[in-house]
Amino acid sequence: MSSFAPRLILVTLFLAPAFLGQARAETGAGSRELESLFVEAGVEGTFVLFAPQKETITSVNPERAAQRFVPASTFKIVNSLIALGTGAVSSVDEVLPYGGEPQPFKQWERDMSMREAIAMSNVPVYQGIARRIGKERMDAMLSRLGYGNGETGEVIDRFWLDGPLEISATEQVRFLAQLASGTLPLPPEVQQSVRDILLLEENEGSRLYGKTGWAFAEGGGGLGWFVGWTDRDGEIRSFALNIDMTENGQASLRIPMAKQLLGQLGAW
Repeated sequence: MSSFAPRLILVTLFLAPAFLGQARAETGAGSRELESLFVEAGVEGTFVLFAPQKETITSVNPERAAQRFVPASTFKIVNSLIALGTGAVSSVDEVLPYGGEPQPFKQWERDMSMREAIAMSNVPVYQGIARRIGKERMDAMLSRLGYGNGETGEVIDRFWLDGPLEISATEQVRFLAQLASGTLPLPPEVQQSVRDILLLEENEGSRLYGKTGWAFAEGGGGLGWFVGWTDRDGEIRSFALNIDMTENGQASLRIPMAKQLLGQLGAW
């Protein structure tokens, strides 16, 4: 059992237009129930829920929530937006090449659209997309979108997997809230197309959108992400979970943990 002792804090934000600004911290209620999910799972991590309409943000382990990590496959959200926004890819249904090389997962070894590729987290297809975009356009768009530290380094098709690109859970939820509400500096049809391919589940009128990510570690495990938002009765709440995984099997914890946390906070 992990000795991890996460802390919950409810922060009321005074928002500038890009969801920036100062925050006032208040102790949140029900923190033990949220903390217990991490303790019971035996993992260290953080969870952040942002309610832009109420201007509140709830964090488990707020110090970690502010810490930047590589986004891994959660970057496929941004890669999709940039691909469509720059015209590097014509639509989410354009069939894209995977490159013809052997892959760790056989289902990746075929050409497919972004709609398919994001659902199965196809790395080679999205690496090809990044090469189409190119470093100059990628750098400019990351700066325009204000995504994480905005750094791409020298390897255009791996910077979200190995670094130097990094983003915190708090930055993830602020970015995703803008995508969910259509307020990113991109054409509305681009944002709508990406929202469409991120829809995972509908439940009695509530919708769950999201994307997992996994930065693999040598010997197994690594950093696991699940980020997205819910739309419940017209209220948008964006979320980000990341955990340290000591073995590959813990990857299956990401979505169920996030759903439990969302449920306890009344967001799902």
